[in-house]
Amino acid sequence: MENKHYPAPLASHEDVVNDPSVFWDTLRRFHFVMGTKFMIPVIGGKELDLQVLYVETTNRGGYDKVVAEKKWREVGSVFCFSATTTSASFVLKKHYFSLLYHYEQVHFFKIQGPVSTPAVAFPLGSPSSKTELAIVEYSPEPIRDCPDPSTESSSSFSASGTIEGKFDCGYLVSVQLGSEVLHGVLYHPDQQDLSNSIPQYDGAIVPYTPNRRRRRRRSRRSGDPSYPKPNRSGYNFFFAEKHYKLKSLYPNREREFTKMIGQSWSSLSAEERMVYQNIGLKDKERYKRELKEYKEKLQLRQAMEVELNIKAQDVQD
Repeated sequence: MENKHYPAPLASHEDVVNDPSVFWDTLRRFHFVMGTKFMIPVIGGKELDLQVLYVETTNRGGYDKVVAEKKWREVGSVFCFSATTTSASFVLKKHYFSLLYHYEQVHFFKIQGPVSTPAVAFPLGSPSSKTELAIVEYSPEPIRDCPDPSTESSSSFSASGTIEGKFDCGYLVSVQLGSEVLHGVLYHPDQQDLSNSIPQYDGAIVPYTPNRRRRRRRSRRSGDPSYPKPNRSGYNFFFAEKHYKLKSLYPNREREFTKMIGQSWSSLSAEERMVYQNIGLKDKERYKRELKEYKEKLQLRQAMEVELNIKAQDVQD
């Protein structure tokens, strides 16, 4: 966000509050103009209504005031999350900061000029953080004490902790080691009890069937890491956004995603589709620019190599 400036408001605050279609259209266009990532988050298996979140937060004075007065729980009560959905206040604050804070500055406070920073910074870093809490529905369970097996004395080492959050492939945990509290991520694979399904071979020869792997096309980038990343079409960006959402909602139906996303793309209006197509055109321009710079550097490097070879030849002669 450094050296960036806010664009002019795309609509009035009253319009985006009263008309959901205006809100969603301006929010998508705002992120496109700012060059920031936009995806609709999922909480408790449902898409988060960002317009309701924006309305409830701005009705209470905006992000900074809600943080200062600790009203995120009050904001979250409007959504009627299930009893097993915990850390809702934390997640709402995180998503508001990354998706609506700068939008709020332009449309609610009507700020222009350089991008502003919040009076109360978000504790886990910038909104571009790669960690995404897609699903936070779980029942908190205490983590058992973990004695150190290398010691048997009465002063053996132990640790205890608590599950703070859950996502689709692990948990957010905090562990207390003496007087120090550590925070981290505990990953777990999708495991099934295969003990009854795997046949037991007592000294028998187990047949082996090699897996045939498809040959992948070798990209230019594999030969030269400095080669620019190929551009993606508007549909590619739409596909990535929808795939992320569907994976959170239906983790066991990935084979159906392509068809579902294709149908969603076909049902878009011309205006909605144009948003993604413009993103694709911008990425195409980026690729052309980087490819031109790459070729110029390559030609310069080749010319220098030729010149060095000539000089080396002259020295030998």
